Amino acid sequence: MKLKPLKDKTREITEDFVQTRVIEWLSKHHWRLVRLATLRERGVDIKAVHTKYSRYYLIECKGSNNSSSEEVAFIYALGQIMTRMNTSGSTRYYYGIALPKRSADKAIKRIPYQLAKKLLLHVFSVDKDGNVVRYLPADLEKLQK
Repeated sequence: MKLKPLKDKTREITEDFVQTRVIEWLSKHHWRLVRLATLRERGVDIKAVHTKYSRYYLIECKGSNNSSSEEVAFIYALGQIMTRMNTSGSTRYYYGIALPKRSADKAIKRIPYQLAKKLLLHVFSVDKDGNVVRYLPADLEKLQK
């Protein structure tokens, strides 16, 4: 399902918008959707598997509608993805938080890159035009220096 960019630049970026754009990004980068949670379901929002090797991505998505909710979206997404991290077993997952750009900018500044590297935590930034940028721990390190 293709979404059009948000025409009104002051309009909120909803969680559905963020989720849809990240799914589109994943499909372009060799990831296949395994599970998509609805807004009322518990568990991670997006679970995807790489099409060329058996590696999973678990991504928590949040939207925001004003500047005060930018901080809340980042903190809430981080807390939710951390509670879903599985440290037992041999399978290591990639984890991600997908946020509107302004919330993602806060996350990029505040998540210690050493922690992101150890937890395999990535930040997805979605702008109002629907463009998605993924920040890996190495990117966080460069941007924080």
